[in-house]
Amino acid sequence: MTKQEKVEFVINTLKDLYPEIPIPLDHKDPYTLLIAVLMSAQSTDVRVNQITPLLFEKADNPYDMVKLTVDEIRDIIRPVGLSPMKSKGIHGLSQILIDKHNGEVPRTYEALEELPAVGHKTAAVVLSQAYGIPAFPVDTHIQRLMYRWNLSSGKNVVQTEKDAKRLFPEELWNDLHLQIIWYGRQFSPARGWDLDKDIITKTIGRKTVIDNYYKTKKS
Repeated sequence: MTKQEKVEFVINTLKDLYPEIPIPLDHKDPYTLLIAVLMSAQSTDVRVNQITPLLFEKADNPYDMVKLTVDEIRDIIRPVGLSPMKSKGIHGLSQILIDKHNGEVPRTYEALEELPAVGHKTAAVVLSQAYGIPAFPVDTHIQRLMYRWNLSSGKNVVQTEKDAKRLFPEELWNDLHLQIIWYGRQFSPARGWDLDKDIITKTIGRKTVIDNYYKTKKS
């Protein structure tokens, strides 16, 4: 298969598996999405979706959020981990949204990445899922799969994002990044991986990855 044929195989397989694409983090608008994505760092979507309703019951907009203290926010979000940093970030970015953006979540990487605790990946998720702006947020699943599929060297997330944007058509980025995440969780996890169920890696995977899989299985 040529690289282009591999890319098309990935696109078509994912489209067949996930014609309707669920959004991993529960939210109702750009602000609640931004907070949920920030909270998801080094946590699970399931855990975040359990905790955000408790936080949003008290404050689901920046004006109500700044009325809470950092300690109050931290007490609510403690179960998602890294709560000292995340609570400061949530309070701080809410104040900046009020002061600089009329309480609205901005629509550019530059403005989003200026907010406390908001990195490139968080900004990309908000742009793609809240505003439909083409972006390709790279998380651990996408990093792992792009390497397994021999579509990226996997050196770092910056390189993986560049490779994904170069290989896949821009109009598919917002769907594809979510489809790859769901595929990674379901068929190509880091642990407990069953290559026989992982049709994409089995068909187009990096030879060293596949050889290593069988070698490990034998031992």
